[in-house]
Amino acid sequence: SLAETLTETEKAFQMSFVSMTEAIVMAIQLVSFVVIIIIMAVVANTMAMTTRERIGEYAILKTMGFGGWHILALILGESLVITLTGGALGIILTYPAAAIFGHKLSNFFPIFHVELKTVYLDCAAALLVGVIAALVPTRRAIGIRIADGLRRIG
Repeated sequence: SLAETLTETEKAFQMSFVSMTEAIVMAIQLVSFVVIIIIMAVVANTMAMTTRERIGEYAILKTMGFGGWHILALILGESLVITLTGGALGIILTYPAAAIFGHKLSNFFPIFHVELKTVYLDCAAALLVGVIAALVPTRRAIGIRIADGLRRIG
């Protein structure tokens, strides 16, 4: 009878631990989405500042006959280089961080590894952040009149 009670207690503990683990995973996912939104805001701000500083250069490019697609390619390319470089560094640092995390919490999480799906999602998030962050600055740079852009030089 004592053995049955102990196993029931163990089962109850395991079930409560599993439900707690699910809550932890959901909290980590929520925090991850918030971090992605914050990173998107930072990258968008960076792109807005660089576009604002280069308005004169974009006006000169327009004067020389470069169209909106060329300016889009420049701004989008810069945004993607920034975000994909950050994403690549994050992916590279994920594996040592996961190994340390898995080692320190091996009592609670006996199996802890990073799936390939996570790496693909990281790449997709970096790409998405880069594209979205470049949209508004590109629209401003393409929409500015040449004369207004040239006034900012000097």
